[in-house]
Amino acid sequence: MTTSGTTLVIGATGTTGSRTAAQLSAVGHRVKAASRRAVNFPGAEPVAFDWYEPATHAAALDGADRVYLIPPVGDADPAAVMLPFLQQAHTAGVHRAVLLSSSAIPEGGPAVGRVHQALPDLFEHWAVLRPSWFMQNFTGTHAHAVSIREEGAIWTAAGSGRVGFVDVEDIAAVAVHALTDEYAPNTDLVLTGPEALSYDDIATTITQVTDRPVAHHRLSYEQMRDRLTAQVPLEFASMLAGMDRAIAEGAEDRITDTVQRLTGRPARRFRALLEREML
Repeated sequence: MTTSGTTLVIGATGTTGSRTAAQLSAVGHRVKAASRRAVNFPGAEPVAFDWYEPATHAAALDGADRVYLIPPVGDADPAAVMLPFLQQAHTAGVHRAVLLSSSAIPEGGPAVGRVHQALPDLFEHWAVLRPSWFMQNFTGTHAHAVSIREEGAIWTAAGSGRVGFVDVEDIAAVAVHALTDEYAPNTDLVLTGPEALSYDDIATTITQVTDRPVAHHRLSYEQMRDRLTAQVPLEFASMLAGMDRAIAEGAEDRITDTVQRLTGRPARRFRALLEREML
């Protein structure tokens, strides 16, 4: 691993961005921590950045030779703002880009899939991280975590489908390697935890670890879509509900060894995550 260079971490106050910035700083890598309000970040240079404010882009890119990309949250067509920025980054001298996508979105697919498709033509060194669903969805500020705390319930349209839930700390560890290893992966990386679990399994494990009853409530696609529209625009709610439906059909029932291969240690288990963050 090399510590030379400066990484612009977009979304440095977010779930994966904050951990990626922290892990980069911990190994001595220079970091520009980008957020809309240029929040101070330990060991990093704060910088203002907004996907929808192009005037913030040049200053954020100044001095950076690599970038960690978090798409704008809730945007069903992030390519519209991301592709012009990536062209600007290329022109400014950025030579390595690591994009956070999703295991559910292939290259050229909807939403960030178009950005994935464009990355190899723009940068000599690149990687696309395609993590499965985050374990922290059940412990942080995600709607699942809120409903667990307030209702003792998880609501999905995923039925009995299983997911290789992944610890965000593991995603960040892979991002650090993709950004700083001598050779970039130059491919997409599907990231999962070491076991595929249903939402019923998740509810049971949370109940066991916290000694507080949690139940999984199964909704139809339409019910889940309508529930989500209270939080996000209809188009994005439809996409998220559709991802649940794909889980029910088996699309996420897989595990990979990517975390082990890139970091040299096994991916963390869900029960260990709960014991670390909920007890």
